[in-house]
Amino acid sequence: MSVLLHIADTHFGTERRPVVEALLALAAQQQPDLVVLAGDVTQRARPAQFRAAKAFVDRLGAPVLAVPGNHDIALFDPWARLTRPYARWAEVFGADLEPVHASADLLVVGVNTTRAWRHKNGEVSAAQIDRVAGLLAAASPQQLRVVVVHQPAAVTRASDRANLLRGHQAALHAWSVAGADLVLGGHIHLPYTLAPQGLARRLWVIQAGTAVSSRTRAEVPNSVNILRWGEAPGVRDRPAQCGSAAGRHCLVEQWDFVRHDRSFVRRTVTPVQPERNLAQDS
Repeated sequence: MSVLLHIADTHFGTERRPVVEALLALAAQQQPDLVVLAGDVTQRARPAQFRAAKAFVDRLGAPVLAVPGNHDIALFDPWARLTRPYARWAEVFGADLEPVHASADLLVVGVNTTRAWRHKNGEVSAAQIDRVAGLLAAASPQQLRVVVVHQPAAVTRASDRANLLRGHQAALHAWSVAGADLVLGGHIHLPYTLAPQGLARRLWVIQAGTAVSSRTRAEVPNSVNILRWGEAPGVRDRPAQCGSAAGRHCLVEQWDFVRHDRSFVRRTVTPVQPERNLAQDS
């Protein structure tokens, strides 16, 4: 069983210290194989905020794959924004803005959807779509195939449509054909799991809330997701089903911060069954 901790929108500079400590306790308890940071790690890309983010990452005790969000590019320093937009990011997370994590059970591909000339909106280019599709197509059936963006690739509310990732339709279609299972994101501080319709192959868009910041939506507490990928219960006692992920399944768990307990509590568990064409994937 592989465990992935999906965190978004920590917005260091607006963090709540009890929530930070509770999330670190959750990570220590769950011992994820990988932590994904889906952007907006800082509030205004200031040096002190990146230092706070680094201190947090250093305490997680697990490998981290991070992609920038729109808040991670300096807003009030136009010269830095135009000439060295990711310099402060690189000091903490390295110069690779589109990292890849590959193991026997996981393929996680980061995509930089920010643009220095955009304040808020994100986009994915044709070249980025093709790059990700090539990596997905080369994955093994045993790997959970995950793409990480910042802005959402699909939304559940009409009010959030303006925040959709530019190029999301082309990306979802290409990535579904290439074999993506999950597309993780953040940006809108609203957690949900959604299977967009009309794709060549089913995939799920999984959004995380704001992990530790005070910038929560009115009805949504701080929240993160834990993904568990492994052999389905009882699979050894029955033949693998055609189209199943080699007898494996994924559980998407939403964990919300409960203020009076000062801890994260599992609120929902959504099972998803990645599809495999075993003839093509073998």
